[in-house]
Amino acid sequence: MSRSRPVTARVRILAAILAVACVGLSIVGSVTFIVQREQVLTEIDQRLGAQVARLVTVATPTPSPAPTTEGEEPEIAVDPLAVGDYDDLEEYLTAAVARLVPARNEGAVAVIDGVARYRPSTLSGFDISANRTLIDRAVAETTGGDTVRGTVVTDTGALRYVAIPVTVEGDDRSGLYIRAVDLGAELDSVTTAMATFSIAAIAVIVAIGVVGWFVTGRLLSPIRHMRETADAIAITDLSMRLPAGGTDDIADLSRTVNSMLDRIEGTVDVQRQLLDDVRHELKTPITIVRGHLELMDPKDAVDVATTREIGISELDRLARLVEDIDLLAAAEGDSYVMRDVDLAALTSRVAELVAVIPGHTWSIESHAGGIVHGDQDRLLQAWLQLADNAAKYTPEGTPIEVGSSHDAAGTRLWVRDHGPGIPPAARRRIFRRFDRAGGKRVVGGSGLGLAIVEAITTSHGGTCTVTDTRGGGATFTIHLPPSRAELPAPVRAGDVVLQREASG
Repeated sequence: MSRSRPVTARVRILAAILAVACVGLSIVGSVTFIVQREQVLTEIDQRLGAQVARLVTVATPTPSPAPTTEGEEPEIAVDPLAVGDYDDLEEYLTAAVARLVPARNEGAVAVIDGVARYRPSTLSGFDISANRTLIDRAVAETTGGDTVRGTVVTDTGALRYVAIPVTVEGDDRSGLYIRAVDLGAELDSVTTAMATFSIAAIAVIVAIGVVGWFVTGRLLSPIRHMRETADAIAITDLSMRLPAGGTDDIADLSRTVNSMLDRIEGTVDVQRQLLDDVRHELKTPITIVRGHLELMDPKDAVDVATTREIGISELDRLARLVEDIDLLAAAEGDSYVMRDVDLAALTSRVAELVAVIPGHTWSIESHAGGIVHGDQDRLLQAWLQLADNAAKYTPEGTPIEVGSSHDAAGTRLWVRDHGPGIPPAARRRIFRRFDRAGGKRVVGGSGLGLAIVEAITTSHGGTCTVTDTRGGGATFTIHLPPSRAELPAPVRAGDVVLQREASG
């Protein structure tokens, strides 16, 4: 099955923006419609309530105004319709229909015994005398003699109505005055406003979509450039970098990626250099062994024995080279067990081990105490490597001193010899792989010893330096950072107790 193409970040961001905009506009439109609709319904109820006030004399001989909203006068006829002035129900309803002229979108009808009898003859309003749904419902709801207000849905639309029962003393017939308002017509302005709002909202959504498409494209262009750069990077060319102008988060990310690419390029260059150096170092013993084998006379026992010794010697050198490469790889890795190391015990252990290295007089010049944080085995390996390096490159019989010191500035492990010394120009070069101060091999070894020391020291956050020995020679020192910061005197526990006692 073909895998569908994933939705891009640009589309997802734009979809989220449009979704939020749609939800916001929908909420605003809905709230606006509900508020305006309720205002129209309240106004309709007030108009219908005015009709009840104008017919209040139906229920009581003395007119009394109906409750109105604050600041609004009740709509009372100038000449009240006093029910006591009429002896006939038809005359009263005729007068009520004639006087209470319906306004626009209103209709009125007088009903006697459930039959529509009278309706206004004016041109204003609309006719509801033939609306049986409204009349039948109003008759049924006013059976108990109470004024009823409600809403009914008919074939002609929704109507908001008030039904007022009318009775005249001495007339057994039941009368009903119905006043209705066309809700659809009254809500036309609200509906038109909402239609206009909907069109405007759609236009706003479209505008947001168009603008958002270009804005998100502009904002995501650095990420697109980052992807294109990452695709263009190959192991043969790691020089490409991202433009890192600006101060925003994207610029910070670009700088971080560039820094990562710098480290990757540096690592690859180191690996290439290591491979070149290893290839160069392996060529020499292979060439030597092959040359002696080609020139060897199989019939000459002395020649065979000599060639055998040369071959074994070169193979041993190859074995040492492989072991040193393995040690260097381990020293540059992350296989370190970091814990507190007793500096005095470490110094004593080094003194025991260097004492068996022949050809020199070994002495412990400084024996420091304290705790250093690191990998004990790795530190011992680096320190012994410095001692072995001093033994190889100094004249036989010369003394070599070993020592350690510890203070607030950190820890120092050093080896001091009295040989030819190291020229200042070569003091950094000797820590490179397969490199030597003299530029050529004068003693046995792979040329990786000091590179291993440098790797172990760097992994502990320290440095390895070379200085001159007084009277001639070189001093190699491993500088390790302090394990923990010394507390100021007033903050120490003992001093705090003393300060409390003094203050007490």
